[in-house]
Amino acid sequence: MQAQGIPASTLRMTPAMVTLFAFCCGAIVANLYYAQPIIDLIAPDIGLSPTAASLTVSLTQIGYAIGLFFIVPLADLVENRRLLIATTLLSVACLGIATVVRDPFVFLVVSLLIGFASVSVQILVPLAAHFAPDALRGRIVGNVMGGLMLGILLSRPFSSFVADHFGWHAVFGTATVFMIAISVLFAWLMPRRQPDHRATYASLLRSLGTLVARLPPLRRRSFYQGCMFASFSLFWTAAPLELTQHYGYSQSQIAVFALIGALGAIAAPVAGRMADAGYTRSGTLAALIFAAAGYWPVALVPSLGVVGMIFTGVLLDFCVQMNMVLGQREVYALDAASRGRLNALYMTNVFIGGALGSLIASPLYAHSGWRGVVVAGSAFPLLALLRFGLARMR
Repeated sequence: MQAQGIPASTLRMTPAMVTLFAFCCGAIVANLYYAQPIIDLIAPDIGLSPTAASLTVSLTQIGYAIGLFFIVPLADLVENRRLLIATTLLSVACLGIATVVRDPFVFLVVSLLIGFASVSVQILVPLAAHFAPDALRGRIVGNVMGGLMLGILLSRPFSSFVADHFGWHAVFGTATVFMIAISVLFAWLMPRRQPDHRATYASLLRSLGTLVARLPPLRRRSFYQGCMFASFSLFWTAAPLELTQHYGYSQSQIAVFALIGALGAIAAPVAGRMADAGYTRSGTLAALIFAAAGYWPVALVPSLGVVGMIFTGVLLDFCVQMNMVLGQREVYALDAASRGRLNALYMTNVFIGGALGSLIASPLYAHSGWRGVVVAGSAFPLLALLRFGLARMR
């Protein structure tokens, strides 16, 4: 851990370096989702009530949102490589506790802290944007975000498969090993970057409100993606419930379902190229429309069954990822010196939306079944579409 990293002045965002950024993003963000498909295994084992069990995934995302607001802005103030190593080591500690925990209250607290410690992924993305040349920034951010999206989507099949064969504790134990390896990679290969910003931490936090007030595109893009991520989290929290309760799927079968859904991650590189080519508005419109429409085939033609759910999952993942990258490309271009804070504000809103979607999934499914999920899931992107239309009218 004594390596000094690559000097920023010599860094080139080669394909190998982009792959490193994408891999680290995927491995870290996966920590937020390991518990989602296996909460029905965890809850009875440690004495969690059904209500508290549904809260676990939301607590992880709430912790992530807190970290986004209070930790990620430090990327504009503190040497980035050091900050990455510190947050990743905190992840190691939290995941290690989750591996051996037996107390339900401790597990809930650790779930919150796992989310809080996983914000290093949102230090990595603007760091990649900082080192990318202007003409290729959208493409490079898109490729890095492709790794992040694969981490989100593959975390669920990985978790289901490991839990089905080795128990749920093994999921968090394996994640601990992953984070130790990521810490070593950061210390060995991650470039150093000392920001030019010289303000205090308090003034840095105060500036967040100023950025929100003076940058309408930031507000718009945050709202769009917050709605999209609420729909995304709602679908992927409720889908395992539908597959187990209605179709009798095992954890391994749910893993295969989620693995197929990961095909939507191919949207990230596509969206990055669209943004570089100036198709941000048309790409955003298409993403919002198709995300809302993707829910309805399985509702209108119930005989589609699991095939219809797969269609919804792949299309929703594609649209959410496309809108995410288009939004980040636009937000990062607003103020190069404030990319850490801009990313913090953008992603805080995104994961507040995600926490909302996860929070309502279980009670909504229990009360209204899959049809209720379809109605609520399509309503979120339609709300973003309405906001998009109002912005265009102005």
